Amino acid sequence: MTSLMLQDQNQLTEILAIARSVGWGAANILQAYYRGEANKGNLDIQEDKKDGPVTAADLETNHYILEKLQQSFSTEEYGYLSEETHQGTDPIPHDWVWIIDPLDGTRDFIDKTGEFAVHIALAYQGRPVVAVVAIPEAEKIYFAAQGQGTFVETKQGEVKPIHVSKRNSIEELYFVASRTHRDERFQKLIQSLPFKGVNYVGSVGCKISTILEQQSDVYISLSGKSAPKDWDFAAPELILTEAGGQFSYFNGEPVQYNRGDVRQWGGIMASNGQCHQILCEQASFNLAEIDQQ
Repeated sequence: MTSLMLQDQNQLTEILAIARSVGWGAANILQAYYRGEANKGNLDIQEDKKDGPVTAADLETNHYILEKLQQSFSTEEYGYLSEETHQGTDPIPHDWVWIIDPLDGTRDFIDKTGEFAVHIALAYQGRPVVAVVAIPEAEKIYFAAQGQGTFVETKQGEVKPIHVSKRNSIEELYFVASRTHRDERFQKLIQSLPFKGVNYVGSVGCKISTILEQQSDVYISLSGKSAPKDWDFAAPELILTEAGGQFSYFNGEPVQYNRGDVRQWGGIMASNGQCHQILCEQASFNLAEIDQQ
């Protein structure tokens, strides 16, 4: 785990204040498109994007985030890894890299579930140290800096700390899953774990927010024919861990970002932390059995 000195902690606080402001601005753009107040309600959906649809809302929000961040954080010192501008297979050659998903949950945005989010994270040497997850339709943002806890802010300006649940047996835990993107292998894995119940929620940011709000306790990512990307996880990871949760590969190792290949293959466990190790071990064991069937 990257450890930053006290002066760097103060720097993170200043960086987070800027990221929060950018998060709100991005949320307002998405909300305007979502409610038909921008672009006359035309999402301008392009279905030919390899990993799914991209909308005018995606592109405008991405442009806004990059423009605002780069006003304060020069491209000489800071790298930028964004879903809409990512190219190539080499790591970005900076210690400090912004990892951005302007619209996490594009399908939910298009399908009008309201469960979409903005992810903005700053990673230092491959690990997130500042994060904002904005959920426009909830009119909330969740934000965190390393070592400083996680907070939730409403559009009215109310800010309060937020913590994961203390539920501490697997049989008491609630799992949060996608409505879609569940292949047979993943479905078998979930059914093999004795959770109390399952919540179905859209984007990764929204899923992790339900763990912060103590509605859920566990989220699992398992790659199949494709894999989630760095921008899916960097911001949600930090808001979870700073709220008391844990986030790791099934083998317990921390998730690394900006490695060149942005795809996160394998199994990733996100939880309230109470049963994290045993969940990782059980998921690995059950998956091995499933793969032998």
